[in-house]
Formats: sequence, structure tokens, C-alpha cells
Amino acid sequence: MRLEPFTLVGTHVQLVPLTRDHAPQLLAAATADRDSFGYTVVPDDLPTMIAYIDGLLADTERDNLVPFAQLRLADGAPVGCTRFMNLAWWAGRETPAEVEIGGTWLAAAAQRTVLNTEAKLLLLTHAFEQWQVFRVAICTDAANDQSRRAIERLGAQFEGVMRRHRPSAGRFGIPGQARDSALYSITDHEWPTIRDTLRSRLDG
Repeated sequence: MRLEPFTLVGTHVQLVPLTRDHAPQLLAAATADRDSFGYTVVPDDLPTMIAYIDGLLADTERDNLVPFAQLRLADGAPVGCTRFMNLAWWAGRETPAEVEIGGTWLAAAAQRTVLNTEAKLLLLTHAFEQWQVFRVAICTDAANDQSRRAIERLGAQFEGVMRRHRPSAGRFGIPGQARDSALYSITDHEWPTIRDTLRSRLDG
């Protein structure tokens, strides 16, 4: 089933359908400080950023992912990207039964702020309450301790390590090699408790 683009709006961040028009400002966000992009694909010049966006949009046409630009509502500036990916379609359903949240990066100035917490809350709320998925997966490079701690703070459960699972990426990655992925998930049964926890963090 074709998923039409949609926008998710919070108090601090807005997730809007990713387009080529976002490329220049996303490049500015990506190049201000790149020290934290050790395990992440984050383009560092305009042609690469445009190719990155074009690749995501091509996958969108195949209903394999839903990419967003993350906009800081205080000034409207794009500060990063995120997406639903690996959508699982079950017979008899008009919406995905399972999704993964991934491909996420934020400008250094936006990291460890309410923007990331609220973006995850928006994505999870849509997945569980609009699509009514049974499970949301979140993966990261098994060597990325910072990312793993952030995922665990969401309340996601560790499911194990998938060996040689995805392409190695980022400045700590090895081009052409496969990485091990740490796999986490949140189920529909766990969602109400995690939703309340994330909301309380934002309110606090």
C-alpha cells in the first residue's frame, strides 16, 4: 500500500517529509561539527547530500521507508534526518505491522536536547497509535556505546547482536566491510509505559 508523505509536529521539533530542497540546510547542520558522526552516514558536501536524499526518496517509492527532515521549531532550521525503515507488511493489513526507526542523525548543537526525545516520541506515537504496529525495532552499530545508551534510555529492550548485518559507516567504519548490529525493540504492550516516561521527560 502506498504511504503518502505526512508531517509530525511537536512542541520543539517538527518532522517533515524529506525533499531535495532541504539539502543546503542539512549540509550546514552536518558540517558544523562532525565529531559525533563516528558510526553514521552523514554527507559532508552538497553533491553527496543530494545523492543521499535521492537514494532515500527512491526507497520511499517502493514503500520501504518514510524519511523525514528534523526541523527545530524555534527557528525552523533543519537540524538532521530520521526515518521509518524496513516496513513489514502483513496480509490483511492496510498499515505496516512492524517498522524500524533508524538513519537518525542530528547536528551537534541539537544532540542531547529535547529535540531527539520529542522526535522519538512523535515517531513511536505514530507507529503504535496510527499504524498500530506490534513492534518497533531500533538498531545501531554494536560498537557505538553512546547510541546504545540512548536507545536503552528510551526503554527499548536489547534482543541481541546481529553479526555482519549492515554496511560499516562513519569515520570509525571500514568501507566495504560489514558491521555487527545491536538490535533493540519496543512492543505494543510496552508502549504505554514508555510513552508516559518520554512525556514526563519533556514536561520536566
